[in-house]
Amino acid sequence: MKAVHFGAGNIGRGFVGLLLHEGGYDLVFSDVAPTLVETINAASAYTVHEVGPGGGDKTVTGFRALDSRADPDAVADEIATADVVTTAVGPNILPFVAPHILEGLARRAADAKPLQVMACENAIGATDTLRAEIEKLAGDAWGDLSTRAVFANTAVDRIVPGQPEGAGVDVTVEPFFEWAIERGPFGDDLPNIPGAHFVDDLAPYIERKLFTVNTGHAATAYFGYVAGITRISDALADPGIRTEVERALEETSAFLSATHGLDAGELADYRATILDRFSNEALPDTVQRVGRQPLRKLSRHERFIGPAAAAAERGLPVDGLVAAIAAALRFEDAADPQAVELQERIRTEDAAAFTTSVTGLDAEHPLFARVLEQVAQRQTELGVYRA
Repeated sequence: MKAVHFGAGNIGRGFVGLLLHEGGYDLVFSDVAPTLVETINAASAYTVHEVGPGGGDKTVTGFRALDSRADPDAVADEIATADVVTTAVGPNILPFVAPHILEGLARRAADAKPLQVMACENAIGATDTLRAEIEKLAGDAWGDLSTRAVFANTAVDRIVPGQPEGAGVDVTVEPFFEWAIERGPFGDDLPNIPGAHFVDDLAPYIERKLFTVNTGHAATAYFGYVAGITRISDALADPGIRTEVERALEETSAFLSATHGLDAGELADYRATILDRFSNEALPDTVQRVGRQPLRKLSRHERFIGPAAAAAERGLPVDGLVAAIAAALRFEDAADPQAVELQERIRTEDAAAFTTSVTGLDAEHPLFARVLEQVAQRQTELGVYRA
């Protein structure tokens, strides 16, 4: 069996690639970083270090890497004979992956078993997004090619921090992981991924993960940044920050319970597990890494505005989420282009226009005024309030 995985970074190697290897797949990593591709190809094995309670070392073998920018033909040829294609590139990069998959499907034998495609991204319906991009590129040819692949959405969860200098292709991760995959598209032919679980309705799993893990992780980072704390584990050790993060997650849990009927007690246990994971002192994670790309994280369907908007529409509390949004508006990092752009836009744009363009909320939405107030407060701090 063979799997082609787009994105040979830490998540690709330390999470998705590891589980595919354990499922018996030969791994072909595809990336656009030539140095990383060369480093992977120079290694015969790499180690995934699971740090923290219950962790251990796992060795991955049977892999190679391709530069999809320099050699797209080779990538298409690998896809043409692969069993599985996965991604961990970031939702915004999926349109650049689509042409490679389309070309691979075009080269695939018409009578071959359908390619199993899964986008493993922190986004709702990421595989649907990828499929839509492929269909758009294919145009009229999609009718013939559509039978050559099946597409399944997934929800993935594993903390993979920034890696220490000199780690090479080895990866340090937390012991915990979750990979939920919608069962329906596969019929009776499920991919062999040890530890993954296949579900009939993925929506509750995706939103529970995004609006607990991602919301909580980012909230910890932004509250920690405002407090001048560097490490995520240290931020969560601060009682005041922990209380703020817990308050935000209690609000997302209330929304999840109201929307999906999830049990409140089980959600409380899930929140406690998540906070324990963030508190793992063996993970060298920083508020700067977790807080990066604040504009994306403040967008309409992301980890703050998404649950807060839905909760506000139902008349549910949002004070904790609004406080996290306020902290995000104060995040600065000269090395992160989005953080630089965020602060520049706060300084130069009208508060209402900024709120609409960044959050996607219209002025009539019940959350709009709450966010607008926080934007105005940030502008006042900077001495540039623009009503």
